Amino acid sequence: MSDEKNHDYHLVDPSPWPFLAAMSAFVMAAGFIFYMHEMGDGLIPLIGLALVCIVAFLWWRDIVDEAENQGHHTPVVQLHMRYGVFMFIVSELMFFVAWFWAYFDASLFPDEIIQEARMAYTSGVWPPLSIRTFDAWDLPFINTLVLLLSGFAVTWAHHALIHDDRKTVILGLSSAVILGLLFTALQALEYSHAAFSMDGGLYPSTFYMATGFHGFHVIIGTICLFVMLVRTIRGHFTPDHHFGFEAAAWYWHFVDVVWIFLFIFIYVLGAGDPATMPAAH
Repeated sequence: MSDEKNHDYHLVDPSPWPFLAAMSAFVMAAGFIFYMHEMGDGLIPLIGLALVCIVAFLWWRDIVDEAENQGHHTPVVQLHMRYGVFMFIVSELMFFVAWFWAYFDASLFPDEIIQEARMAYTSGVWPPLSIRTFDAWDLPFINTLVLLLSGFAVTWAHHALIHDDRKTVILGLSSAVILGLLFTALQALEYSHAAFSMDGGLYPSTFYMATGFHGFHVIIGTICLFVMLVRTIRGHFTPDHHFGFEAAAWYWHFVDVVWIFLFIFIYVLGAGDPATMPAAH
């Protein structure tokens, strides 16, 4: 029998990466759980994180080889990959729905009588009087401009790629990566000036879970854009064959949109009255 492929689909070869990725993620997750419950040191989660990164690199390397060297990513395969990335982004959206749900449930019903613990903490108002919230028009607003500018840079790079302007693609992606790193640095700076800690009650826990997980997604998105930058420098992608770039761009725009909602509802509309907030330390 001939091994020549006479169809548009890609039947992947047996791969160890799905199993190893699952095991690495289990080690990382279990390690963090034990660490947070003070049942172990931080070495196990770091080992798990390192294994996840190594497996991700090797798995991604194989996929790039399938696309660039083996020619397996036919238009039909790319279409199915687009469906997959779309469903992945929808699942990520549902992930953030949970954090928004928790925040809105607490902020819209701070005086719910049946929630005795909530009433004791919030005194029936939101944000609680004991919380000094961030000034939305300080670092959060600057970070909003940074992230929106990075989204513009990604779109600029994509437009340049379609027109086969590789120098502009590299410039646009480099700008997006730098802005992504700047966003993370500014958010870390913002956290360092927070007047509350994550274990400080209902507001801090919902605030840090929503903004912190978004920050984690920014880090992941920045890594994706950096990989696309390296691939562009190495000569990958053509105007009609660049799905990896498109997937990273979709993910980055998703991160942009989520931040806009976070900024509006948590930083702006959820800000406390300066006259009633505790004094800054």
